Amino acid sequence: MKTSYFFSNRFLDSDTVAAWLFLAPAMIFLGIFVLWPIAYLFYLSFTTDIFTSRGIHWVGLKNYWRLLFTSDFWQVIFNTIYFTVATVIPSLVIPLGLAVLLNRALILTQLLRSAYFLPSIISMVAAGLGFRWLFQNNGPINQLLDAIGIEPIPWLSSTVWAMPVLIILSIWKQLGFNMVVFLAGLQTIPASRYEAAELDGANAWQKFWYITLPGLQSTIIFAFVTTMIFTLRSFEQVYVITGGGPLNSTNLLVYYIYQEAFGQFDFGYAAAAATVLLAVTLVLVYLQLQTWRTE
Repeated sequence: MKTSYFFSNRFLDSDTVAAWLFLAPAMIFLGIFVLWPIAYLFYLSFTTDIFTSRGIHWVGLKNYWRLLFTSDFWQVIFNTIYFTVATVIPSLVIPLGLAVLLNRALILTQLLRSAYFLPSIISMVAAGLGFRWLFQNNGPINQLLDAIGIEPIPWLSSTVWAMPVLIILSIWKQLGFNMVVFLAGLQTIPASRYEAAELDGANAWQKFWYITLPGLQSTIIFAFVTTMIFTLRSFEQVYVITGGGPLNSTNLLVYYIYQEAFGQFDFGYAAAAATVLLAVTLVLVYLQLQTWRTE
């Protein structure tokens, strides 16, 4: 009797039924296009031979052991760490500075905001083609260097300079989105705080350090997490500009997964690498959220 009363009151009242009806489309979409692919990816990481006559073959942890003892995979991991660190930090610092500057009533402020935001709506493929043209051996960048007396640099054929091209493109692409995010965050900080600080004799740096940064804490967390995810899943710029070369120096983890899956048709091994990428991303996001929460 008590069980049926609990069930009818908890699960059959009109508010609960209405809530589940409204949530159902989103939950179904999430299950089909997010949760099921992740579960199937995890399953594939323990298999091999998907397109052979014998079908899927269970191999246990073999694919993960291959990752541990494959030198190319560790080079790709190093490339991804280098690319992520070198991209994420400037992608936060530069937009934050621009947002603080453009938050003031300056001449052409609206035009500058639109100009800085424009890269974020341009296709990465189109942007990649543009950067490949800019940095080719006889491209505009080398022509400019030659004009000022600097030896032209073989940007895209150098193991040293090819990665910076991808980093510059990624920073440029993310700059506008993060600037708008920081501008929105700045609008939430009450002007009275700055007025009180001015009455106490605070200078511009003190106001930025003690008012702006603490007021933007949640905004910085959001910008950091989204920028890190955007960077870790980078694929188009590698595919369009360098193809992972020269000598595997610009091969990032997502492009490596693509090569193994659709180049070598080794889907089990690629799924294992993708599972590692997913795990690393989740851990980094969790650690970042925990770090900010304890501060």
